[in-house]
Amino acid sequence: MIWDLLWYTLLVFYFVAYIYVVVLIIMDLFRDHTLNGWLKALWIIFLVFLPFLTALVYLIARGKGMAERARANRGIVAEADDYRPKASTSPADDIAQAKALLDAGTISQGEFDALKSKALGNQFFGA
Repeated sequence: MIWDLLWYTLLVFYFVAYIYVVVLIIMDLFRDHTLNGWLKALWIIFLVFLPFLTALVYLIARGKGMAERARANRGIVAEADDYRPKASTSPADDIAQAKALLDAGTISQGEFDALKSKALGNQFFGA
């Protein structure tokens, strides 16, 4: 009984690991811009009909390029931090920017008051 449970758990683990590898291979296929569409389709067809052998051959033949493409993809995501709003340097700067927006007619007096109270609240509460 316990051996059946252990065997079943091991099979489920191997199956999930295999599905993970297949998903990684498919992601890598579509990330690779050097392969044309026909070669990508051929890899996927072989992956469907000869799954274990194809996954093994793919990892052996294209494993180094797979790691390089994954590393390059991580670099692209890191650049997204440039688009985050920057933290203000002081409440006075925040109020000055809000005043400039008010003078330009971009925001209303109520919005200016809200930004001003927020800037002053950040000064007193350290948030």
